[in-house]
Amino acid sequence: MKQVAAQLGVSTATVSNAYNRPDQLSEKLRERILRESAELGYYGPNLAARSLRRGESGVIGVMLADSISYSFSDPVANQLMQGIAEVLVENKKQLLLLSSGMTSAEQSSAESLPDGFILYGALQGNGFEHIKRTGKPVVVVDFEFADSGSVNIDNEQGAYNIAEHALQKEDNSQVAVLGLRLIDSSRICRLSQEDLSMPSQEISRLRLAGYMRAAEANKVSIPVDKIWHIPINSPEKAEVAAREALTSSPLPTVLLCMSDVIALAALRVANELNIAVPGQVQVTGFDDIPEASRSTPPLSTVCQQNLEKGRLAATMLLEGNSKEKVILETRLVVRQTCK
Repeated sequence: MKQVAAQLGVSTATVSNAYNRPDQLSEKLRERILRESAELGYYGPNLAARSLRRGESGVIGVMLADSISYSFSDPVANQLMQGIAEVLVENKKQLLLLSSGMTSAEQSSAESLPDGFILYGALQGNGFEHIKRTGKPVVVVDFEFADSGSVNIDNEQGAYNIAEHALQKEDNSQVAVLGLRLIDSSRICRLSQEDLSMPSQEISRLRLAGYMRAAEANKVSIPVDKIWHIPINSPEKAEVAAREALTSSPLPTVLLCMSDVIALAALRVANELNIAVPGQVQVTGFDDIPEASRSTPPLSTVCQQNLEKGRLAATMLLEGNSKEKVILETRLVVRQTCK
């Protein structure tokens, strides 16, 4: 920067302002500095060097439990990251996406850059411990860890509320559940009693507990072989499970789905099979993604405030509230897939 300033006949502060505080210069002067700096091969302050000098990079890392490519395809993850990005932009921070699916050796250099981390979902392997060892502030979303701040919803109560709404209706005797990540398996399958006894950190187990509690309150049985495990939140895999459920005998009269993506897939399969919703089967979702209100018929679901979760997690991290535990309320959204 000193060399460029000397060449252009201005101070180093003026060159710095051209890149970092453009409001301090006239538009004409800034354009000249940027143009002539580029001709000299200088394109602005180096982020890594600035990080070493200041002890901070202005970068916030978001560590995803899933691959980055999958997270971009998942509407819930998309809404969460949008909320995070809104707060970071307002505070002139940059966003770095990381995946716990990669080994620490593969991304150790990247992990050293952020000033703090937001961890989304139950991370694979030792990803969480590796991030904690950096000594940087951490806020987790959709899971709990004793020493870190967290943003969660009451998954069990949200699931109870939607199931209670569906099971209060007439002819609710045949209930099936299309679950998400209930067990550690890549197969689409029905559960066994042994599966339910296996420990899990996935929030889907809390949702299943909510369904079971609502069923018990309404004196309805949900047999374990009427609970499907879907390994990832994708329309293709959801359709496979939905087709199995909707061609089983007897036909379910209530289909409780652990995500809107799964529920929307079930609506498509029901339409293909000429099964009336909600006339023959009631379908519920969970998430309240934008597509839920645009489906035919519009989907009854649970709003879990994905945007707000992202905004809150980023705000907590930037404001130094990385020990606070927040539980956001869910909201029952009644549309037309329940009678």
